[in-house]
Amino acid sequence: MTRARQADRSGYVARDGVSIYYEVYGAGAPTVLLLPAWSIVHSRMWKGQVAFLARHYRVVTFDGRGNGLSDRPKGARAYHSREFVADAIAVMDATATERAVVIGLSLGGHFAAMLAALHPERVESAILIAPAAPFGPIATDRAEQNFGEPHNVYEGWGKYNRHYWEQDYRGFAEFFFSECFSEHHSTKQIEDSVGWALDTAPDTLIDTVLAGDLPHEDGEALYRTIQRPVLVLHGDQDRIIPHARGQAVAEAIGAPLVTMEGSGHIPVARDPVIVNRLIRDFIDRTTECVGSAPAVVRRGLGRRKRALYLSSPIGLGHARRDLAIADALRGLHPDLEIDWLAQHPVTALLDSAGAAIHPASRLLVNESGHIESEAGEHDLHVFQALRRMDEILVANFMLFQEIVEDGAYDLVIADESWEVDHFWHEHPELKRSALAWFTDFVGYMPMPEGGDREAYLTADYNAEMIEHIARYPRIRDRSIFVGNPNDIVAGTFGPGLPEIRAWTEQHFDFCGYITGPDQANAADRAALRSGFGYGEDEKICIVTVGGSGVGAPLLRRIADAFPAIRRQLPELRMIMVAGPRVDASTLRFDPGIEIHGYVPNLDRQLAACDVALVQGGLTTCMELTAARIPFLYFPLRNHFEQNVHVRHRLNRYGAGRAMDYDAATPDEIADALLDQLRRPISYRAVENDGALRAARMLASMI
Repeated sequence: MTRARQADRSGYVARDGVSIYYEVYGAGAPTVLLLPAWSIVHSRMWKGQVAFLARHYRVVTFDGRGNGLSDRPKGARAYHSREFVADAIAVMDATATERAVVIGLSLGGHFAAMLAALHPERVESAILIAPAAPFGPIATDRAEQNFGEPHNVYEGWGKYNRHYWEQDYRGFAEFFFSECFSEHHSTKQIEDSVGWALDTAPDTLIDTVLAGDLPHEDGEALYRTIQRPVLVLHGDQDRIIPHARGQAVAEAIGAPLVTMEGSGHIPVARDPVIVNRLIRDFIDRTTECVGSAPAVVRRGLGRRKRALYLSSPIGLGHARRDLAIADALRGLHPDLEIDWLAQHPVTALLDSAGAAIHPASRLLVNESGHIESEAGEHDLHVFQALRRMDEILVANFMLFQEIVEDGAYDLVIADESWEVDHFWHEHPELKRSALAWFTDFVGYMPMPEGGDREAYLTADYNAEMIEHIARYPRIRDRSIFVGNPNDIVAGTFGPGLPEIRAWTEQHFDFCGYITGPDQANAADRAALRSGFGYGEDEKICIVTVGGSGVGAPLLRRIADAFPAIRRQLPELRMIMVAGPRVDASTLRFDPGIEIHGYVPNLDRQLAACDVALVQGGLTTCMELTAARIPFLYFPLRNHFEQNVHVRHRLNRYGAGRAMDYDAATPDEIADALLDQLRRPISYRAVENDGALRAARMLASMI
């Protein structure tokens, strides 16, 4: 799993024989100290905040004693709240942090208040999120529980019991975090939290609870001594610490209270975007840090028309069609300025096309790198990889939001930019311009290996999307499906959910398929072949695995088949295109195979070849279909889009032959390739005006 940002520095500090692990990010001012919460989790709970805050400030985190990479001392006294406060001071000393904005969640909110009261000289200001202060109302369903007494049956909050923890610690963690996240569609946040809980043991957690029974002087009287600026955040659906306790804390300190409507106990994970914005606003108001003014201020009718184009970085297919749309859109609006917010490998294609890449693009966290880290041998569980990309999507959305707030764009064109669609629906008040949403598939599909759990998760994600659009239909000003209604798969989004095709027809416009910008010039195959130096007596075979770095195993598998192919077809010339994210210099194959890296005009070469061997991405397969070239495609194992959505579309066009990577021997690949060459081409025709049709839809929004 790729993190949104790696630590610039990490280390350990020892205090009274207990080793505490810390990390430091960024170099700005002031320093933000993100405190640990209850030892059931560790500092990864701040993953939605670190990358964003570290772009603006210096950030320090540490694993609280009892979890993560810190020690797990024995005995309740080791977990007294003042021990955590002393650890915080030790970490500040070890990281040369004289003063900091301290931020804590739940029990960490209590630690932050104690720091502000006991060590005001080290605290600039403090944010207490759902603070577990030792005063104020207690949730009624927890008040009667006896932690140390065994029960015959453990149900509900009866699971908050040391004997149950010793029997079924995971069961408690699953229950507890399902209560923490009272918001619907919180499966990923619950899974993360349970995983962090399993990084410690029940005996350690029992000690942390028993520590609460030790004598302390950290109650309301101490809170009333706080003189530093404080902000209290609390969800009104918090089932762990009642919202009324947050009110009591704010009143005791004399601090403002921000009520997060609809939020549960852990908004840093479930509502990271709003929490991040509240944190930054508070820091800038209570420290000497001053937000920067926009570089350019644009006035009414005098300003130029501007669009921000976001093209999905997972492969290059999106960028190819997006360039075609942008070219057609400029033909309709010659005065339109288009900035591209993009990542590698998309930036490589945009550079070659002379597109204007927004300078903030360099700050995006690379999504292709994460996808590649999730891949096995021709295996990419793409649904789960997207789920595990959550902190990257938060970081990239925060950057996007800053850009649209400073840039005065008339239109955002988002080609499967999932984070923009998700977070604007979650927080519609953040929308700053018209939004055009493009996709070439609708609906997450479970793969067989995922079993019942994945079927449940995909349905849950689909349901959230459906609910978003029903609740806020104004967020997507126009939804455009790259294809036609019959390209949509049959079936429902999940049990009790709508039928996919009918729902999509109700909520989307259809522009037809969009080929790349050069496809219209690819009709003269003879001229193309001559331009590429292909001989009339040669059979040209192009092998390409897309713009991501997950295709190296397929290149090796096809290279193994090359001798068998050559035996049956001596005139075959095989050209392998590794793409921008596979190092072609590391590939050592048969000397008869030509190997290239990134090829910007690949669609024209595909149109000029005689046969192709490709992965299973939609763009490459549809460009071959449009050019009427025979091809074999090898969908990545567990890639629901390639195995379900793309295969459905190719079957409808009667194009290509799907191959099972695991079962494909060299002889079988050779036989299938020769069979494709012998078959007459009878593909369904692919429209050539999709980009113009899409551009006309966009033109009406400017």
